[in-house]
Amino acid sequence: MNLLLDSIQSAFLLLLACDPELFSIVGVSLKVSCISTLIASLVGIPVGFLIAHSNFYGKRLLLTFLNTLLALPTVVIGLVVYSFISRRGILGPWELLYTQKAIIIGQVILIIPLVTSLCIAAISKIDSRYRKTALTLGATHLQMALVILKEARYGIGAAVIAAFGRVIAEVGISMMLGGNAKGFTRTMTTAMALEYDKGEFVLAVALGLTLMTIAFGVNMLFHFFQGRTEVDAI
Repeated sequence: MNLLLDSIQSAFLLLLACDPELFSIVGVSLKVSCISTLIASLVGIPVGFLIAHSNFYGKRLLLTFLNTLLALPTVVIGLVVYSFISRRGILGPWELLYTQKAIIIGQVILIIPLVTSLCIAAISKIDSRYRKTALTLGATHLQMALVILKEARYGIGAAVIAAFGRVIAEVGISMMLGGNAKGFTRTMTTAMALEYDKGEFVLAVALGLTLMTIAFGVNMLFHFFQGRTEVDAI
């Protein structure tokens, strides 16, 4: 118990001192997580809209497949991506392994199903009369889509926030594809694992407190958007 309390106290002092190593690790985590979330959103939101507003053979099977991917372990994604970007892989000549780009690739694959599934759920709740009214008034399909997306904006925002929360706290992909290189690919979660193995608890606790603060902020935003969505539905 004394070890934990001493570590927390030292961690707060480390945070107040604005330790360069600590903030470098946090910066890498935020960078790769934000880029991954942005790319996944640019892909997942349009795909979610198309699936939600289309009727085609195998749609139910596709939705089942997307829901299954939500439970895909990060180590499985790491292994698959590793097989493609390693020196003997198809993308080996690009030298992506153990770079931030490799982490981003893995994280994008991880959260695209999450963004897509949550966007489908959010868009499907929008009354179909919005679509019919927009088309009746002479709106183009693009304008109609923008109307639907505007109505579902809180649900879509919640999907993006949930995706960010998913990648900021993951460790398997970052460790397997990034290699935990100091100052380059070391994220908060991989650094915490490394410091724990070394028996250095202060930096690990400081990173844990920072991660929990970010996660708390993200979840507060998520519940805010979720609450706004429920109010709009009423």
